Amino acid sequence: QVQLVQSGGGLVQAGGSLRLTCAASGRTSSLFNMAWFRQPPGKAREYVASIRWSSGDTFYAPSVQGRPVQGRFTISRDSAKNMLYLQMNSLEPEDTAAYYCAAAPKSTIQYDYWGQGTQVTVSS
Repeated sequence: QVQLVQSGGGLVQAGGSLRLTCAASGRTSSLFNMAWFRQPPGKAREYVASIRWSSGDTFYAPSVQGRPVQGRFTISRDSAKNMLYLQMNSLEPEDTAAYYCAAAPKSTIQYDYWGQGTQVTVSS
C-alpha cells in the first residue's frame, strides 16, 4: 500500500504561480510512476504530467483545456524524501480544477493510489 497526502493549491490571480506537493508513504519502494491529474468543474478528470520514479524521466500531456502544459507546468520528484511536486506557472482561469497526485506500483503499472485532491482556483 502507498499513501499519498497532498498540500499546496489555493487561490491565485491569472499569470501567477503555485506549487503542489504530494508526500508518499508506505511501500514507496514499489513505485513505478507518479503523476498529476486534474478535474475542472463539471468535467472529466484529465492527465497533466507523470514522472518515472526511478529515472526521473518526465512526460506531459500535449495540452489541457487547449492550453500547453510543458513550458508552464513542471513535474519533479525527490525520491529520497518520497515527494512529488508540480510547479505551475503562468496560470490561467482555465487551470481552475481539483488537482490529484497518483501513484502506479510496479506490480500493476496502473494508478492504483490517489491523493485526496487539492483545489486550485485561478481568478481573472
